[in-house]
Amino acid sequence: MLKLPRTLRLDPSDAVVFEVAAQPGEWAVPGGFAFWDEAPEAMAGKRRQAFRAGWLGLGSFGWSTLVEVAAATPAEHQAAQAALARHILAQCGAPDLAAATAAAAEELQFAASLCDHPPGTVLALARSLRQGEVVESFRSLHRRQAAPVFALVAEDDTPAEAVDLRNLPHG
Repeated sequence: MLKLPRTLRLDPSDAVVFEVAAQPGEWAVPGGFAFWDEAPEAMAGKRRQAFRAGWLGLGSFGWSTLVEVAAATPAEHQAAQAALARHILAQCGAPDLAAATAAAAEELQFAASLCDHPPGTVLALARSLRQGEVVESFRSLHRRQAAPVFALVAEDDTPAEAVDLRNLPHG
């Protein structure tokens, strides 16, 4: 089974912290190449946040803090690669479509290598600058197999006391 990262939005924060937020459900890649010609120490605000923790969505080319491992069909993989190749050609200065396609294939292969987890596993990334080099680290977040937060409790069959709110004294 082919697996790729797919953007995930658990709350509205991505729309606040990124200039462009990826839509939930887009195929994604780490996207570190988007920063190749920038000095990370000079980045600020939303661009810095995208550098530090963003996955690049391949539909909107916006950023997502989290992705989940998801099964992808060969056709979905091919469409993601074609979209990324067009983006690399138009936005990253690839010399031609063949070079852009090769770069897109490599980026998707790397993204797929991060998905050696069951579908639904959440992935996060952290990008930083260490000794002048950009370093990416990835972590997987798994569901806990602990006791549930809520448990079923038997209800008392005694009828509840009826209260007539209209006839309560005003005060």
